[in-house]
Amino acid sequence: MSTPYNPGYQPGPGYPPNSGPGYPPHAGPGYPALPPQGVFQQPSGPPGTASYDNIHSSGPPPGYSYPPLPVPVDPRPPIINQPTDVAFYDIQRGYEGGPGMPFLNVPPGLEYLTQVDSLYVKQKVELLEAFLGCETNNKYKIKNSAGQDLFTAKEDTDCCTRNCCGPLRPFDIKITDGGDREVIHLTRPLACTSCFCPCWLQTLEVFSPPGSLAGTVEQEWSICEPKFVVKNSTGEVVLRIEGPFCTYGICGDVEFQILSNDGSSKVGKISKKWSGLLREAFTDADNFGIQFPMNLDVRMKAVMLGACFLIDFMFFEKSGNQEGDGIGML
Repeated sequence: MSTPYNPGYQPGPGYPPNSGPGYPPHAGPGYPALPPQGVFQQPSGPPGTASYDNIHSSGPPPGYSYPPLPVPVDPRPPIINQPTDVAFYDIQRGYEGGPGMPFLNVPPGLEYLTQVDSLYVKQKVELLEAFLGCETNNKYKIKNSAGQDLFTAKEDTDCCTRNCCGPLRPFDIKITDGGDREVIHLTRPLACTSCFCPCWLQTLEVFSPPGSLAGTVEQEWSICEPKFVVKNSTGEVVLRIEGPFCTYGICGDVEFQILSNDGSSKVGKISKKWSGLLREAFTDADNFGIQFPMNLDVRMKAVMLGACFLIDFMFFEKSGNQEGDGIGML
């Protein structure tokens, strides 16, 4: 608490000192000149009056204020360690801990996938393919739920492979962002789809960033319904996919259910959308919707995108304008 100003205040005996080692101090650069020795200058008025301002007219040194201002004190304790609340982050299972948790090691270009739980894949209509039946490289646009373009996907195979192997052909698909930077690379080797070839079934490898394995999609042997397992980069099963017994889309969507790693619960789906009678009859340009958990690891979201392309080639890609979908896995 400050003491009230007293215009009649007089210093007590012995103050100010008259002599002593080092007294009076000499005025240094930036300090006001000292009063004569033994003379005490008492202002006759409070701060702001002429007498007070005359005594202190030279002002304090640069960077100081008079009277001194109180320094605010932060009542909180100091931070000793940087907080890293990642106790629930499970990188091996392929899941994040939940909303608000930090995302670790997100591949470049996939940051937006951390904020979405659905994607829309739209295949481009190829007129040459529709009228002449000559197979061309598939091209796709990958959009968010609002219809905004996120990525572009383009198949990279030669003409002989496309037209001789048809829907079974091996392929590489490059997925690029808006700046034409490749962010995901898909590789599918040549293999069979029939249940009569249990040792040579379909697989798809997903790399993100290119050159770094993010996960795989592998077909499981089955007779009636198509089944797949989705694995992370260490080979651990993260999700499962089960399709319908009949993949004919007659005026309706065809849904492949995404299940938990033990198959006990549904966590999403891949839907082949009905595109209209003319488009379905004369082209193989298909539209797909993908739904997955929001907290799914971003690499596994990229793998689910690859699973959508594998399903398209296996069941909905035409060969010579002939449908490839059918009943069961025969």
